[in-house]
Amino acid sequence: MKVTLNSTTLITELNGIPCRVWEGETETGIKCHAYITRIAIDKDEPRAWEFEKKLIECDPPSYKVEAIPAKLII
Repeated sequence: MKVTLNSTTLITELNGIPCRVWEGETETGIKCHAYITRIAIDKDEPRAWEFEKKLIECDPPSYKVEAIPAKLII
């Protein structure tokens, strides 16, 4: 399965660990969201600066994702 995700400004906590909520959809158009605690690239990546620059760009979360109570997150 392939999923395209966009970072949001929403940060929550899972099992005591802060994570950023990302929203997106599968290649077949099913909307989803992911809770990302870490993301990394190869330390020798020549375009690491580009990755880091893009990583700080965030969209506001959709109202559907913002409304999910933290107690419902597995």
